[in-house]
Parts: sequence; C-alpha cells; structure tokens
Amino acid sequence: MARFESILIYACGNMAGAMLDGWLAGGVPASTFTVYNRSPKTVPEGVEQVTEVPTGRHFDAVMIGVKPQVLPSVVTSIESLAGPDTTVFSILAGNELASLAEQFPRAGAILRIMPNLACALGKSPIALGARGLDEAGKAAVTTLMEPLGTPEWLEDENQFHAVTALAGSGPAYVYRFIDALATGAAELGIEPGTAQRLATAMVEGAAALASASPLSAGELADKVASPGGTTRAGMNVLDADGAINALMLATLTAARNRSAEMAEEARAKR
Repeated sequence: MARFESILIYACGNMAGAMLDGWLAGGVPASTFTVYNRSPKTVPEGVEQVTEVPTGRHFDAVMIGVKPQVLPSVVTSIESLAGPDTTVFSILAGNELASLAEQFPRAGAILRIMPNLACALGKSPIALGARGLDEAGKAAVTTLMEPLGTPEWLEDENQFHAVTALAGSGPAYVYRFIDALATGAAELGIEPGTAQRLATAMVEGAAALASASPLSAGELADKVASPGGTTRAGMNVLDADGAINALMLATLTAARNRSAEMAEEARAKR
C-alpha cells in the first residue's frame, strides 16, 4: 500500500469532484481514477465512470464521497470493494477512524481526509489521520495529497473536530466576511457590483501576502494600521472588547461541537 495507482471515487459530489479536479490539474493521470455514480454525471476527460458498483476489481484506494448520513445505506457496497490491499479514504465529517474500521474490517488501512473546495486550485489545507498505514504508506498519501494543497498529519484524532471547523468550514466564514465587507461598502455608496469585486480582490491579495510573508497575520495587520490613521480607526471597532476574537471563537466552537455531535450520531448507528 505504498503507492496509489488505482483509486475508485464512490460518488463524486462537490468535494470529491474538487479533489479530482485538483489531482488532474496537479498532473496525476486521469487513468488513475474510476468514478462510481448511481446516475451518469459529467466527469473529466479520461476518467472512467461506472454506474454499477465495480465488484471483482481491485483498487489501491476507495474514496467515500457520499454525505455522512448516506453512508449507512451504502456501506455494504463499499465494503465489498475494500479488501486487505485497499485503503479506504474518508472525507466524511464526524466519522472517526474506529467507526470506519468497524464498518470496513477487511480494509488494509483507513485514512481520514479533511479538505475544502480550494483543493481544486491546489490551495486547500488537508488534515490527515490514519489507521493501518506504515511510514511508506503515509509518505505515499502525503505525495498524493500535495497537488491539492498543504497536507498536515494530526497526531490526535480529536483535533479533527476543531480542524473541521477551521479548515473545512472556514471558507464559508471567509465568504461571509467578503460579503459583509461588500455590503458595508455598498451602504457607504459604492456600486454593489464594484464593492463585491473590490472586496474579493482585496481578500485574495491579502491572503496571498499572508501566505508569502514571514510575519504573522496579526503582525501584518499592525503594519497596515498606522497610529491615528484610517485603518486603525476601523480596527478599533473590530478589536473593541475583543469583539472579533470572541465572534470567531464562538463560530468555530459551534462548528466543532456539531462535528463532535455527528461523531456521536455515527457511533450510535453502528
């Protein structure tokens, strides 16, 4: 299991599709992938699509692309594909390694992956956790995930709940922030379409600079905010009584807690 040369994607929805796009853009051959969809969908050129579960075929990895609540109804079909030389890839929030191992007892290894949709652009954080993979297997996983963004192995699986809140759900919070900036700018008289474009371009540039800079995001913020200037006046609103930190902590805590609840629900269904 040190290489992944044949991968079945069981249900290619939004996230699995974004990962597939990222792999192909990163140079992974299309022939590596077979996609199972119950009904035909548009898939990238060169990728095999099947509408019948391909029993009797060997795959180095089977990636589960269904929604978490759907897994109990299809686990038997997936389990039939997961023999001792196959690694099960799970992108399902809230499904822990122990639960997955019970559902796929013959699988050689289990891998949890927490990406976000930016993997289509090679810009996603990729949280990873595994059961049954040796060091060569982990190295092969890291190599496979690198075209999607930045792979990070988590030592403690319990961290997946918080990482899900930050890296998995986080893009939605950034989009909300962009929308709020644009809405506020429109209230100040900027044409709404112009406000949206300016807000999006600003966040894109700021994120690129934060990624490239040796300074922390907090340090960069202070460099932009001259004492007594316009930026500092706005930041004083965000910083008042720790408002922005409190809001983000409450947001991430709610998402983390829901991830933990989903794990409890998945355990209860076993």
